[in-house]
Amino acid sequence: MTYVADVKRYERIPYRRCGRSGLDLPVISLGLWQNFGGVDAFENGRAILRRAFDRGVTHFDLANNYGPPYGSAEETLGRCLAADFRAHRDELVISTKAGYDMWPGPYGLGGSRKYLTASLDGSLKRLGLDHVDIYYSHRLDPTTPLDETMGALDHLVRQGKALYVGISSYSPEATGKAATILKGLGTPLLIHQPSYSMLNRWIEHGLLDTLAAHGVGCIGFSPLAQGMLSDKYLKGVPSDSRGATGGAGGSFDRKFLAPATIAHIKALAAIARKRGQTLAQMAIAWALRDSRVTSALIGARTVAQLDDSLDACKNLKFTAKELAEIDKHAVDAGVNLWTESQSAKAM
Repeated sequence: MTYVADVKRYERIPYRRCGRSGLDLPVISLGLWQNFGGVDAFENGRAILRRAFDRGVTHFDLANNYGPPYGSAEETLGRCLAADFRAHRDELVISTKAGYDMWPGPYGLGGSRKYLTASLDGSLKRLGLDHVDIYYSHRLDPTTPLDETMGALDHLVRQGKALYVGISSYSPEATGKAATILKGLGTPLLIHQPSYSMLNRWIEHGLLDTLAAHGVGCIGFSPLAQGMLSDKYLKGVPSDSRGATGGAGGSFDRKFLAPATIAHIKALAAIARKRGQTLAQMAIAWALRDSRVTSALIGARTVAQLDDSLDACKNLKFTAKELAEIDKHAVDAGVNLWTESQSAKAM
């Protein structure tokens, strides 16, 4: 059946300006890290993408090695772009990244000009596009000069293969340096994509201030802490959950589900119920409470799960009392796998 987009889609979600750019993003964006690979059911992923767009989600986020297998999430979105969204390409913000391993050998990962250029060429082929809207350095590569990595991003914008550039999981110091380099090249840094949730608050300790100072937007990924901030683990560990399977690339460690952490999650779930929200909805709304956060980047396994997350938009406001109560339980749980010191191990 031919896809016809919901005519009221732009009434269903708020949008925020990304830093000091001219680009608005939906407050909730859809990431294709998991559930859109070649091993997953194509029609399920397609239904999620259609539903997301019908609810005003205009931003779809990928990386070169999302799958599995590597590259297959981009292929899935490419098929959907061709079949369903061809007429809506100018309404969409498509982003992809490179930094982690994509192919064997010394030129298949990192931050070199050679790798970033070759990777984007491959991503464009899989997506069936002539350009992406945002291209990210997925991680800081300590073995490559930052000037080279940022110079490669600037080069790709000037080639017309990307409209904007971003970075992911860079420290406040490295972020400031990257933004300064890019400003000097004439290609401003648009956005930073860090992990951020009630169990992982590292961006509050300098990064958000750095982004504001440089006029850079922020899109926080894993606002549900890989599903921990949902009702999933309140009564144990489901057999099909990341807590049981380890998640994509072993990104979920069972030690994350320590008794003390589960106690905090249960307390947060009780606060969410008093707000008339699911825990997932409150977690997403909380991640957006700071205006410096442009968007929260979610994943979805089903259309129903997507709808539950997007319903966070129905209540994005918190009282001072609620925030104070949440702060008692929004404590670090050791779930940040994406810091610079952990970059060699992370997805």
